[in-house]
Amino acid sequence: MEIKLLVLFLALIADRLLGDPERLWRSVPHPVVLFGKAISFIEERYNDARQSAEERRRMGMLSVGALLLAVSIVGLIVSALLRQMSWFGALVEIALVTVLLAQKSLADHVSHVATALREEGIEGGRRAVSMIVGRDPQSLDQAGVSRAAIESLAENSSDGVVAPAFWYLVLGLPGLFAYKLLNTADSMIGHLSPRYRDFGRFAAKSDDLANWIPARLTGGLAVLAAWLRGGRGAATRSFGVMMRDARLHRSPNAGWPEAAYAGALDVALAGPRVYAGDIVNEPMVNGAGKRELGAGDIEAALKLFWHSMTVLTGIVLVLGLIGLMM
Repeated sequence: MEIKLLVLFLALIADRLLGDPERLWRSVPHPVVLFGKAISFIEERYNDARQSAEERRRMGMLSVGALLLAVSIVGLIVSALLRQMSWFGALVEIALVTVLLAQKSLADHVSHVATALREEGIEGGRRAVSMIVGRDPQSLDQAGVSRAAIESLAENSSDGVVAPAFWYLVLGLPGLFAYKLLNTADSMIGHLSPRYRDFGRFAAKSDDLANWIPARLTGGLAVLAAWLRGGRGAATRSFGVMMRDARLHRSPNAGWPEAAYAGALDVALAGPRVYAGDIVNEPMVNGAGKRELGAGDIEAALKLFWHSMTVLTGIVLVLGLIGLMM
């Protein structure tokens, strides 16, 4: 376990500094892109609208299950090969873990929203936020754009960083590969639209299960980051809002990091939003917090995010060193 902790520590540092080099992924397909192509293939082949809802659910479970088994086997083979390569194998494993984390890329996308709001106004903000959220951007004012960016940052700090790190530590490369495929499947087919409601049900429910622990860990990291950034009062507020409001969210997981961020920043998140012309009415998280948000609030959320990533990286390093000394 201590070796995996040190590999993860170095991968977190590398991802923080380098992110996803665009030149590399223009020449070589990113692993998540390959996962996406595999998911599209099985969906187009086996999601038959002529079948009953029960049959489509069964085919969705078998299809995604087969892909999970396949990438897990690949992970086992890769792990076995890397163990035979000494220090070079360790470097390759660090690189693999690095490309499946998303600290810098997530922060960069959210930062673009703040920059667009400042430099181009509401239209620029809407265009930038449409790249990271599914809600109708034309329905958003400045506060709505800012809330969407902060919510995406909070939720994806779990999906894009903490959860992959967690499953790597628990199950190694097979767990990391399986989680990333499952999370990609959920984002592609885990929707309630007529096409995906049944076929994607297994992917959506499994992703909820896989993120149950990481989402709560992410909320805890945000509370610790709030303490580092704003002292005991900010941490207490973050923890209190998380424990009170996390369950108001429609997702069993996303509410935990979002509520922790809302409390730490003392802003109101969630509430009504529009998806494909349909209004989704949800309660506000930390409803007493600031509601007129702007680019400055997004930038404050980014500082909180980086503090939480620093806490995560520090915990991983300390645990790894303790393991080596025991």
